[in-house]
Amino acid sequence: MKILAIIPARGGSKRLPRKNILELCGKPLIQWTIDAALNCSEIDTVMVSTDCREIADVARRQGVEVPYLRSPELSSDTASSADVVIDVIEYYKSIGKHFDAIMLLQPTSPLRSASDIKNAVILFNEKKANAVVSVAECDHSPLWCNTLSDDLCMDNFIPDEVKKLRSQDLPTYYRLNGAIYLVDIKCFCEYRTFMPQNTYSLIMNKNSSIDIDDRLDFIIATAVHENNE
Repeated sequence: MKILAIIPARGGSKRLPRKNILELCGKPLIQWTIDAALNCSEIDTVMVSTDCREIADVARRQGVEVPYLRSPELSSDTASSADVVIDVIEYYKSIGKHFDAIMLLQPTSPLRSASDIKNAVILFNEKKANAVVSVAECDHSPLWCNTLSDDLCMDNFIPDEVKKLRSQDLPTYYRLNGAIYLVDIKCFCEYRTFMPQNTYSLIMNKNSSIDIDDRLDFIIATAVHENNE
């Protein structure tokens, strides 16, 4: 099975400027994902899709393909990851390169490892899946969450049957962690979703599941990595 790993990295970031090339523990954020992908033998080709020449230069120095700069239309706040992936697939088709599956690896998940990527491929093959998506256990049960009315009244905020349960007796919930999306390429092109029917979950640990969106996330990722060394 030939797998194309796509690392999407826009140049613009409102919450954390230049996020994808900020140094995290001595190397640019995007390099963490590049290194993990290159160190996984199950991946055939690793490419970065970006609209930013600076990001492209960083990626090329690490030995991955950046065959073109993404168009402004695919770099806006409204452009979807699916649109970006279709654009990449069409490019490789145009030069005669074909793959069986694509893996989306967002650079904002720097602590995802080559082993996590390999485990996704193993699960994909074992289950004969259309897709594998990484998840992590929720920090807090959504059963303890609800919306609030304008007057902030909390009557019926938590159902009575949930109030009676101890936290350890609540069911375990999982969330998408954004680290790995592996999908059959034909299935993706037909349905344009990373979670078609016959999708399976790869459970990752919390430390590997940190998703960097703002400065606090960056600080947490740094602390977690330094603590694990």
